[in-house]
Amino acid sequence: MAKFFGNLHLVMLVGLLAAVATMFGFADTAMIDGNSIGRWLHLFFGVLWIGLLYYFNFVQVPSMPKIADEHKPAVTGTIAPSALFFFRWAALLTVVTGLWIAMINGYMVDALTFRGAGNVNLIGAGMWMALVMAFNVWFIIWPAQKKVLGIVEASAEEKAAAAPRALIASRLNTLLSIPMMWTMVSANLG
Repeated sequence: MAKFFGNLHLVMLVGLLAAVATMFGFADTAMIDGNSIGRWLHLFFGVLWIGLLYYFNFVQVPSMPKIADEHKPAVTGTIAPSALFFFRWAALLTVVTGLWIAMINGYMVDALTFRGAGNVNLIGAGMWMALVMAFNVWFIIWPAQKKVLGIVEASAEEKAAAAPRALIASRLNTLLSIPMMWTMVSANLG
């Protein structure tokens, strides 16, 4: 058992196979189509994205001042770059799957332009919050963190300016995640 659970790729593969088995095992009562697959993937990538956002904001950032200087390179050289890899790709895939769901259900344009009725506009507000958050991940947080973590060359001044910029964008994402998630669970569209 320890060997199996020690292999993340194998655990993920078996989890995927269990999901497919569950889908087909309940195929008579649950629809298996682009919408249900899209929602499932949207939820998976969204949990990964927001989970890592909360990890950074509730655990890593507040804990760094408490870590002895000789141990900080383990976080900044190994843990943070790996977490940021999954963080940014989960953000992108959450947005892509969310847009896919909106498109195949026929409300993407109405939601993004606030021309729909009721819950379509509500989900549109959530979509815009998620788009701002994903923009922050890819175009503010990630470029700043590359400097802070030494992944790209940066002067001491550039690193010093990048750290608060990344923190503000990350905290804005934390702030936006709260109403964004409410719109997602409250809209109940297609």
